Amino acid sequence: MSETQRAAAEPTARKRLFIKTYGCQMNVYDSERMRDLLTPLGYEPADAPDGADLVILNTCHIREKAAEKVYSELGRLKPLKEAKAASGDPMTIAVAGCVAQAEGAEIQRRAPVVDLVVGPQTYHKLPELIASVHRGRGEGLETEFEVEEKFDRLAAPVRQVEGYSAFVTVQEGCDKFCSFCVVPYTRGAEWSRPVDQVVAEVRALAARGVREVTLLGQNVNAYHGEPPAGDAADGTWGLGRLVRHLALIDGIERIRFTTSHPKDMDDDLIAAFADEPKLMPYFHLPVQAGSDRILKAMNRKHTAAEYLDIIARLREARPDIAISGDMIVGFPGETEADFEATMALVREVEYASCFSFKYSRRPGTPGAALPGQVDEAVKSERLARLQALLGEQQEAFNASMVGRTLPVLFEKPGRHAGQLSGRSPYLQAVHCEAPEALIGTIADVEIVSASRNALAGRLKDGESRAA
Repeated sequence: MSETQRAAAEPTARKRLFIKTYGCQMNVYDSERMRDLLTPLGYEPADAPDGADLVILNTCHIREKAAEKVYSELGRLKPLKEAKAASGDPMTIAVAGCVAQAEGAEIQRRAPVVDLVVGPQTYHKLPELIASVHRGRGEGLETEFEVEEKFDRLAAPVRQVEGYSAFVTVQEGCDKFCSFCVVPYTRGAEWSRPVDQVVAEVRALAARGVREVTLLGQNVNAYHGEPPAGDAADGTWGLGRLVRHLALIDGIERIRFTTSHPKDMDDDLIAAFADEPKLMPYFHLPVQAGSDRILKAMNRKHTAAEYLDIIARLREARPDIAISGDMIVGFPGETEADFEATMALVREVEYASCFSFKYSRRPGTPGAALPGQVDEAVKSERLARLQALLGEQQEAFNASMVGRTLPVLFEKPGRHAGQLSGRSPYLQAVHCEAPEALIGTIADVEIVSASRNALAGRLKDGESRAA
């Protein structure tokens, strides 16, 4: 038995673990699994880094100045670590996630306060690395890609589920190499978890009371997982078949997935929206731009017309489906005509919601070296116009819910006495007066008012679908 295994098997004093999570839902999922991994070693969650025995910054490299934000946070942690050391009680600091993968040893060079640097595919090695730090040896750097090993070595989730919705990673990595994006360099090539692994995790979540799962992947609709044991079919399972299979699990009432790429949409996945009622009618499909010239420069591998055709086919399969997306404004070479093409696409799609950003250079990506970098003032002005249009569309979509009755998954008490808060099938926050006994159930709510960010309603008569 290794020292790490022995430590996990023996009773141990409780230690405090603080994880700060940046960025996407996959990082949220990874942070939860790190907590799972460290619980047998005696770590329990802390609400703040002050006095923590282990602090992990689970980083994201997508947003602007991501690395600098991490270094700023490390600067704030340094006096906390020094104060704890002065009392004879050491603090271990680890940087995990995509900034760790991109920056590597540079993190420890610039911030010696860091004990460990752990890439997103290697956090399953945290117990060994922490043991090495405690023994005073080992370089504390692990960023090699071994994604299959990562999932093989992770134990089943042991966390106490907070709430009734959960994330489950089914696919990692990206082979698309969009010219603005660092994900292929920080998360590696596309890889899908075997069906049996996903099913086991979702069954465990259902047993803990989870009613809704969101399947995660950098390109989740590129999923092609190894079939279940005993499946006679050749080849792999696509995402549509996985969704239908997970819908058979008792207790799971809602299934979502994100984020998808237009190039990976297939007929079976579109059909799943039509024939699987547990698949929610809300689909996030980033387009990034409406100009074919800019899409080509972005290396998106689809045209505006192809994207619009996918939207039309989805709406034919599921007339009540709502679409969300991502937009980048001011990509190098973008002209006013290119931007107007984006605005035209937005008007045609009529998004229920959409994330929009100004383009920012990512070191090491092809886009960073392209000519025709757009002036910041121009990007800001275009983004303001785009967001005004998207805001109008989101308000109109929410207003269209007034008078409708929606099934709402109640998750927690609301801000006011006697009020509960939940989510509609379209991911909208819904507030209404209801008894606390309905938390964790799905009940029909008549929507009586709407704002850009939430709906308000009244509970309809009738029984809820209990957990």
